[in-house]
Amino acid sequence: QVQLVESGGGLVQAGGSLRLSCAASGRTFSFYAMGWFRQAPGKEREFVAAINWSGGSTSYADSVKGRFAISRDNTKNTVYLQMNSLKPEDTAVYYCAAPNRRRPVIAPTEIEYWGQGTQVTVSS
Repeated sequence: QVQLVESGGGLVQAGGSLRLSCAASGRTFSFYAMGWFRQAPGKEREFVAAINWSGGSTSYADSVKGRFAISRDNTKNTVYLQMNSLKPEDTAVYYCAAPNRRRPVIAPTEIEYWGQGTQVTVSS
C-alpha cells in the first residue's frame, strides 16, 4: 500500500514562497512519476505539476508556469513543490499524487494514490 505524507503548507502573504514536501513509502519510489494537484473550496481538483520517474521531464499547469517548480529526490523518496510569487488564487488544499506510470500524469482520474492534503492560504 502506497502512503503519501505531505508537509510544508501554511499561511503566506501574496508574493511570498512556500515549499511543499511529500514523503512516499510502500513501493519503489524511483520507478514512478509523481505529481501535485490542488482543490479550492467549491471547485474541482486540478492539476498543478508533475514529474517523471527520473526527474528529467516535468509538466505544469499554465496558471503556475514560471512560479512553481516540482522536483524529486529518489534517495529520500520525496517529491517537492517550490511555490514562489504566490497569489491569493493559489489558495487551496494541495495533494501529492502517485500514479502507476513513469510519465507525468495530468488527469486526476488517472491517479491511483493520493496524500491527505496540506492547506496553502495566500493572503492579499
